[in-house]
Amino acid sequence: MATKKPKASAKPASKAKTTKSKAAAKTVMKPVSEAPKTKTVEETKPVKEKKSCLKGFFAKKYEEKEGILTVFKTPKFYGALIGEIIGTMLMMLLLFTFFLTGIAFSQGAANIAVYAIAVIAIYVAVHAFSGACLNPIVTVGMMASRRMSVIRGVMYIIAEIVGAWLGWLIFKAFQSVAGESAMELPSIAAVGEGQFWVTAMIELMGAIIIAFFYARALRYKRSAFTFAAIVAGGLSFACLIAFIVSYVFAGLSNNFIFNPAAALMLQIFPTAGENFGEVLGGICQALSIYALLPMIGGVVGFYLSDFAGKLSGEE
Repeated sequence: MATKKPKASAKPASKAKTTKSKAAAKTVMKPVSEAPKTKTVEETKPVKEKKSCLKGFFAKKYEEKEGILTVFKTPKFYGALIGEIIGTMLMMLLLFTFFLTGIAFSQGAANIAVYAIAVIAIYVAVHAFSGACLNPIVTVGMMASRRMSVIRGVMYIIAEIVGAWLGWLIFKAFQSVAGESAMELPSIAAVGEGQFWVTAMIELMGAIIIAFFYARALRYKRSAFTFAAIVAGGLSFACLIAFIVSYVFAGLSNNFIFNPAAALMLQIFPTAGENFGEVLGGICQALSIYALLPMIGGVVGFYLSDFAGKLSGEE
């Protein structure tokens, strides 16, 4: 009789339950993977930083490397100084022979147009050399608005004074050759009592107009003719307004110049007086009217242009 093999003893029920509970515990302990978050449209957009409209208002607008140790090493700088001397000399000859003598306003608008054309020609000729400042009013405004380094600006002002002096010498040379029939060098009329503020405000207003037009013309500096036309328009406009205010309303003549370098050549300093205090007071008065206030006006004109340009979003 065959014997049957005994069946393997089944695992106890308690042990099976414990293994199941461990497996369930493992499944419970596993962290549930979170679904990837999708970014909304607002989150994916780049956040734009709010920039102030006046950011970079006082930033340098000239080459960082330009300084007193480097500016004299380049031949271009000496070419710029020569350009300022020649350009200022030509402007002074135009001023001496055409404007201060009254020829500019003797026949109305026709002579004003001729004056503007002559100014355009001078600025176009000199523009490539130095940018054609040709006036300490403009040069000081360029320095104050950080378009020009201090050392370059100081050297430009010296060159402009030299150019005005050369123009004065040429005019005096023609005068000496002509003899008694020569026209006298025009001079600025002495400021009388009660005329100080009128003359000072005319000089300040004209300087602001000239500097503002020059600052706007720099936007078109790649086109020499456009640049020169805007500058000449500003000069003509300032002179026309000054002539109307001084001659028609105030009854004054030859009391504005709009160029400190030229004013030094036109005998603005008193040479006689009852005492030293009177002479010194006259010198301070002349300097404040024909040098200090016009250069302040140049700074105001440049900053007025920059401020309006920043508010309008101009780069």
